Amino acid sequence: MFGDFTLEHVELAGATLRVRHGGSGPAVLLVHGHPRTHTTWHRLAPLLAGDHTVVCPDLRGYGQSSKPETTPDHEPYSKRAMAADCLELMRRLGHETFRVVGHDRGGYVAFRLAMDHPEAVAHLTALDVVPIGEALARCDAEFATRWWHWFFRAQPAPGPETVIGNNLSLWYQDGPDEMGLESWEDLQRALGDPRTVHAMCEDYRAGLGIDRRHDDDDRAAGRRVRCPVLVVWGSRSDLPELYPDIAGIWRDWSDAEVTGRAAESGHHIAEDAPAELNVFLREAWRAVYR
Repeated sequence: MFGDFTLEHVELAGATLRVRHGGSGPAVLLVHGHPRTHTTWHRLAPLLAGDHTVVCPDLRGYGQSSKPETTPDHEPYSKRAMAADCLELMRRLGHETFRVVGHDRGGYVAFRLAMDHPEAVAHLTALDVVPIGEALARCDAEFATRWWHWFFRAQPAPGPETVIGNNLSLWYQDGPDEMGLESWEDLQRALGDPRTVHAMCEDYRAGLGIDRRHDDDDRAAGRRVRCPVLVVWGSRSDLPELYPDIAGIWRDWSDAEVTGRAAESGHHIAEDAPAELNVFLREAWRAVYR
């Protein structure tokens, strides 16, 4: 899938991450969403690797990365903890500053990385996502109906884990045609581990609690993203139906320029429209790094 990329496990202070990295040039961190693993990037990463160093980890709890024990406040699965993993990983690989692209739950991690570590993040791209605190502040009946899975997965263990684990094929229906055979097989191996299902639910539990508090604390303190931001959404996803002004939402969170683009895709932009996304990224980076 990834050509000459290196695949390894990197032990960090709080977790061990499986990571695939390759290419040469300015560093780009690609952060997957739920329920994917790093292999979701297999169509985009090779397009970038000719002139960028591309790093694709499995987030803690996902794929073949470790699944730390949780706590009552779900802090080990907070986006702050995941962002700290990503920062430590990039530094271990020799990258003090880098560009970050995050999709879905990985978009929240990328946002938290830019908020908590502005000295490290040179450019932020958020794929089909708005900040968690913003989404919950705007929550209404339509949001709760469309994204009810947020609230289901956040219910106390082991209820959601039991229901999901007993019906994996109903919960996760994307197949090899959409994802690519090897990427789909990698996801099936991950979902077959009950610890992964539990960790993914912990991700959502953190989202409704500690992650929202972190966003709300930043909003109250006036903290905003300092680097340029590219926001890309899928024209066939439900995000633009919920938020007609996605780029405007991100401008409220940024002190730098925000560019918004719609891709001809569904929710999984890097799988559905990798060539178009590659163009969007390069145009955004060229505008900043002439």
